[in-house]
Amino acid sequence: MEHVKQFYIGGQWVAPLTDKTIDVINPATEQPITSIAMGGAEDVDAAVAAARAAFETFSQTSRQERLDLLDSVIAVYSRRLDELADIISQEMGAPLSLAQAAQALAGLGHLGTARAVLADFEFESQIGGSLVVREPVGVCGLITPWNWPLNQIACKVAPALATGCTMVLKPSEVAPLNAILFAEIMDEAGVPAGVFNLVNGDGLGVGAPLSAHPDLDMVSFTGSTRAGIEVARAAAPTVKRVTQELGGKSANIILDGADLQTVITRDMANMCTNSGQSCNAPTRMLVPAARMDEAAAIAAEAAAGIVVGDPREATTTIGPVVSATQYGRIQQLIEKGVGEGAKVEVGGPGKPDGLETGYYVRPTVFSHVSNDMTIAREEIFGPVLVLIGYEDDDDAVRIANDTVYGLSGYISGDTDRARAMARRIRSGNVHLNGAGPDFNAPFGGYGHSGNGREWGAFGFEEYLETKAILGYGA
Repeated sequence: MEHVKQFYIGGQWVAPLTDKTIDVINPATEQPITSIAMGGAEDVDAAVAAARAAFETFSQTSRQERLDLLDSVIAVYSRRLDELADIISQEMGAPLSLAQAAQALAGLGHLGTARAVLADFEFESQIGGSLVVREPVGVCGLITPWNWPLNQIACKVAPALATGCTMVLKPSEVAPLNAILFAEIMDEAGVPAGVFNLVNGDGLGVGAPLSAHPDLDMVSFTGSTRAGIEVARAAAPTVKRVTQELGGKSANIILDGADLQTVITRDMANMCTNSGQSCNAPTRMLVPAARMDEAAAIAAEAAAGIVVGDPREATTTIGPVVSATQYGRIQQLIEKGVGEGAKVEVGGPGKPDGLETGYYVRPTVFSHVSNDMTIAREEIFGPVLVLIGYEDDDDAVRIANDTVYGLSGYISGDTDRARAMARRIRSGNVHLNGAGPDFNAPFGGYGHSGNGREWGAFGFEEYLETKAILGYGA
């Protein structure tokens, strides 16, 4: 890749102001793909200055100019889909089929959704004698994770562009190569100089000075709850807006009338998608207590059918987890579940047979789990399912809400019961009877899962300030 030792600042690929680099590791081979430059506070200063300078003119562009710009970005992104999918598969371990069908396409989906929202978005409205105007919030710092990298980049960049904001992107240093390609796309699409800037680095070197920067108006962060707290702390002295999409431990309630065989098999596969590395994964499966053993047998059978292997192989269902650090954390939590007395139905500690090289995790099912166990409380971020028994609908809701998180929820069974129960679940999303994501619906969480909402028209709100011009209609 051409620009791995450079940053994109002010419409140019520039040399970093530090000499620090880091290897980008292929988690399937445990070998470096390449190394990238790592930035520091001075690089952040340069990127924020470029964004601040560009904001004066870009914030005044017309709706049509921004529609045309998004059309150009979408066209270039579409041409490079295969390239984007390939590099995501290499750097974070997603099966190539998933990278092509979901990882890379998610970014395109958010760009297209933002374009559609912008076409009809109401930036001005009359209230009595006052004009209420929605204006771009300003210069935005965008900090994104490694697990669904282009999804998170695009769902921040697209509304920022659409609303007239300028921005500095800091992607995860674990999987940064797709972001470099994304910057190339923005450059080729003709995004004005300084509107989009890219600085690679880690949380300490780039994330902290970006969050604290006095010339930044907003920070949008996606990542762990622990890191989100640090971002908010760094941002607080400058009273900038902070939006966060953080961790999750989503409950998946299987109602007593549901077809257990169909639903559990479907949801085990769903939970393991992306090797379980999704903040909204349905990792706590709540089943009728009287049917625990039946449910456990079905989940174990489904887990046994998941093919763990080389991301480049067409038969692979899930690849490795992203890093040695992530692998080690998952193994510790699996061991913790065993030590706390949960029953291992399938999987458990260690790597799958024949996969000694690579950060591969055995799809694991724990049954007879109580909601106070560590594996029911902490986000494991791997292909690990916990089965918890409940007595009735009220008990299921109680268990579902007994968590510090509140990102997503899932309910399968009778439609009327599921709808009623969904209203009682304290989470930003609730999926009924296998419903998938909706780019037009808001995405975000309650509690330790964050604040603010992304996706669709709701995502625009995070990048807008509201001004009242009084006496405008007098």
